[in-house]
Amino acid sequence: MSRIGQQPIEIPAGVDLSIDGQTVKAKGKLGELSFVHLEDVSVRLDDGKVTVTPANDSKRARSLWGTTRAQIQSLVTGVSEGFKKELEINGVGYRASVQGQDLVLQLGYSHEINYPIPEGITIVCEKPTSVAISGGDKQRVGQVAAEIRGFRPPEPYKGKGIKYVEETILRKEGKKK
Repeated sequence: MSRIGQQPIEIPAGVDLSIDGQTVKAKGKLGELSFVHLEDVSVRLDDGKVTVTPANDSKRARSLWGTTRAQIQSLVTGVSEGFKKELEINGVGYRASVQGQDLVLQLGYSHEINYPIPEGITIVCEKPTSVAISGGDKQRVGQVAAEIRGFRPPEPYKGKGIKYVEETILRKEGKKK
């Protein structure tokens, strides 16, 4: 049985949530997001709370119960507060900057990398070695952060590369004489 799915979703002030068939739409100060749930679960809106219940007793319905609830919770959080990922750049000469609608990365290659900033995502470089990615859609924020990290993942010997701020790199010992 799902424990997450049993919890109702509180809708904060300033968020307008509507359910139209299988489409759940949330509108708030940070924009508008929508989610289409499957027919194996039913979603109801009752006096400021959203409840998700399985439509039948099948294994698929029970497995989608908590997932659907988490997706709707991410919609509500995204339009009210937003999501943020922070990256840290380590390495001599490695740096990042925002120029217009592009993130320009210098990561020790013979060329600089121009990464176009997607619609709905905000990228800020307060220092040349830190990149903050924010937006309303949790999946897109995480995907953009993973793509940027993928240009130069951290290596285990010197720790050079792009890593998440909360990530710890397991360091290896180098060659011995």
